[in-house]
Amino acid sequence: MNIKETELRKKLDLVIEKLLNLEGPDNEKELSDGGEAIGFFKRDFGIREWDWPQGVGLYGLLKIMEYDKNEKYKEFLQDWFVENMEQGLPSRNINTTTPLLTLAELNEYCHDAKFEKLCLDWADWLMNCIPRTKEGGFQHVTSANGDRQGVRLNENEMWIDTLFMTVLFLNKMGQKYQNEEWINEGIHQVLMHIKYLYDKKSGLFYHGWTFNGNNNFGGIFWCRGNSWFTLGILDYIDMFKGTLNPGVKTIIVDTYKAQVKALKKLQAPSGLWHTVLTDASSYEEVSGSAAIACGILKGIRMGILDDSYLPCAEKAIKGIMKNIDKDGTVLNVSGGTGMGMNAEHYKNILIAPMAYGQSLTILALAEALLHL
Repeated sequence: MNIKETELRKKLDLVIEKLLNLEGPDNEKELSDGGEAIGFFKRDFGIREWDWPQGVGLYGLLKIMEYDKNEKYKEFLQDWFVENMEQGLPSRNINTTTPLLTLAELNEYCHDAKFEKLCLDWADWLMNCIPRTKEGGFQHVTSANGDRQGVRLNENEMWIDTLFMTVLFLNKMGQKYQNEEWINEGIHQVLMHIKYLYDKKSGLFYHGWTFNGNNNFGGIFWCRGNSWFTLGILDYIDMFKGTLNPGVKTIIVDTYKAQVKALKKLQAPSGLWHTVLTDASSYEEVSGSAAIACGILKGIRMGILDDSYLPCAEKAIKGIMKNIDKDGTVLNVSGGTGMGMNAEHYKNILIAPMAYGQSLTILALAEALLHL
């Protein structure tokens, strides 16, 4: 890749530092006036709350430690979990499972009995207590807005986000404890989400599926939703260390390759992707673009994609780097996005600094370093 390592490292360090100290946006009051219609959820901002935005943020820190082969952020991560557990955790749901993916891996450094018990209890809860759709899909239950102990059931709905937020953790636990039941449930969930969310005609993923109406809601191809698969499915395959059933692996890999082929064609001249992938009038969105770029680069490194995808990834990395402010803030990141019935819903979602914007950018830049 034709990018200077010093420039990449400088940007990466800035983004990490900003993530460690991330707070709410300066115009939070103005954003709050728009409410949920524009994706305003107060819990989503900053790095301190226990929910999916912060969970993805923590995952970025853990992965950069692995990339750099050091324990630089171990203390920060350990303290984060200790403080949250002491304060009391929110309701268990798909999104609040996200921090557990980092905790399960972090505890391989910490060897903390309380961390291990929480991870084991939570995996058991996923298997036996989480609401399910028809055919046993993980129902995309989320946190209630303004109520840490409340939930939104989203009855009989599956969302593409679930694969990253929950299935990665369950598979990690299955691999760690050699629990075939957990591993097989993870496989079931991956194949269920491909079955109902993947569009064979376009090669892209819809945001969600409802068994109540037997449809894909507004039929929207949302950028960050697609990116959860592009990036997350490679981490999922990686966890098996070559033991994933070959037939299952072939279906997953072929789906990934078809999706990336479609994404390559939809890349904007800037190197980024539009928040509604097939709507060039929608704004270009950096968090989804970063996850896509990282997923493509990792696919090349794993030998799943050939080098013809390298120019696409390099163009994306350059576009992402242009969206990093001088203080390390990743710009043009969309807020939390509920299910929408039309493109306008996605186009109206707020733009603000988010932990997952920082984290997905960290993952993309770190992966890019491996290709220099």
